[in-house]
Amino acid sequence: MTTQLSGVRQNYWAIAVAAIACFLFEAGWYTIFMQQWLEGIGRTRQWLESAAGYNPTVQFGTALVAAAVIAAAISRITQLTGPQTALRGIKVAAMLWVGFVLTTVATEYVFEVRTLKLLGINAGFWLLGMMLMGAIVGAWKKKAKA
Repeated sequence: MTTQLSGVRQNYWAIAVAAIACFLFEAGWYTIFMQQWLEGIGRTRQWLESAAGYNPTVQFGTALVAAAVIAAAISRITQLTGPQTALRGIKVAAMLWVGFVLTTVATEYVFEVRTLKLLGINAGFWLLGMMLMGAIVGAWKKKAKA
């Protein structure tokens, strides 16, 4: 499945695989950094699991859908700005991270008086997760119709 718009051929299989890869990477990342992350947000695991609004289905579903939207955006911008390759996808993802994710998160953290350690955990995940998605959507080209 692809769509033709402005020369962009979205490969929905690549986007889905990239989103799932990012989602699984996120699970591993926050498992490794769970204690530091909880300390950074001033919470405990017990509080998190007993909090009103704790709904793993909604939380994990949101994370997966958000990753798919980001993967689609990386794919589109990679194709609009040059050749579609894994390296180009990684570079586009890193630049999008600098331009949108790091700037947004850093601004929030300054006003929320959060630590650089927490910024490193949260923003660091998105840098690596976006670069992973960029590599996948950049490398996985949809074959042209005969």
